[in-house]
Amino acid sequence: METELFNLNAYFERIHYRGENKVSAETLKQLHIAHVMNVPFENLDVFHKKSISLEVEDLFQKIVVNHRGGYCFEMNGLFAAVLEKMGFKVKKHLARVWNNGFENSGKTHKVLLVEADEQIWLCDVGFGGNGLVEPILFKDGLVQEHYLRTHRIKTDVKYGYLLEFKINDNFIPIYAFTLEECCPADYLIANHYTATHPASFFTQVMMCSLVTEEGRITYLDGVLKIVTKDSSEEKVIDNRDEIQMVLAKYFGLLAN
Repeated sequence: METELFNLNAYFERIHYRGENKVSAETLKQLHIAHVMNVPFENLDVFHKKSISLEVEDLFQKIVVNHRGGYCFEMNGLFAAVLEKMGFKVKKHLARVWNNGFENSGKTHKVLLVEADEQIWLCDVGFGGNGLVEPILFKDGLVQEHYLRTHRIKTDVKYGYLLEFKINDNFIPIYAFTLEECCPADYLIANHYTATHPASFFTQVMMCSLVTEEGRITYLDGVLKIVTKDSSEEKVIDNRDEIQMVLAKYFGLLAN
């Protein structure tokens, strides 16, 4: 990580962060928001059967220098490296994503627990969908609202801790994780499955998603969806030229 390539100022520029460079909950919050609003959650390399490196220098090259996005192992991998370089205490864990029950899902998602202002925060800049926009306190049962979203963390006897998302009046599980710390090889194995196995959702469809202040913009398998507080609009994208236009216009990316 200590190379000329890995440069905090370049990362800050990539995510349009203009805040302070100090260890605090406010810094953590603003970094998290800036990342998810400027770096798209995307699987273009996976979909096009390219290898996914988790080396920090490679993540920096892809996301910062090449102005790309990524998925959880890439996004949270780089975010963790940035936070650690800034002086934050970061612990990394593997989560089991809800798939009509946790028994149908392996541990294929990376999450972070970060200490700031003598409190622990759940951070996740690499989930997409109903994931976090800003960090939430790692506190059992506390309902936390941010950017038109409501989440809570609940303890579970079997699965450890559940991150839940509120839809209408009900909380639904997003993923579950324990406090067992993982080794780098654990992420390599999980990433290999996610990026190469034919049963992995990421190998089956092209996707790209970016948080906005009013909602989210998502391209998924030929459909562009723009969601705001007051509206939801969908458009079918049915040829390669249109896909390239959408990726460039809404996500700042070029199709492979």
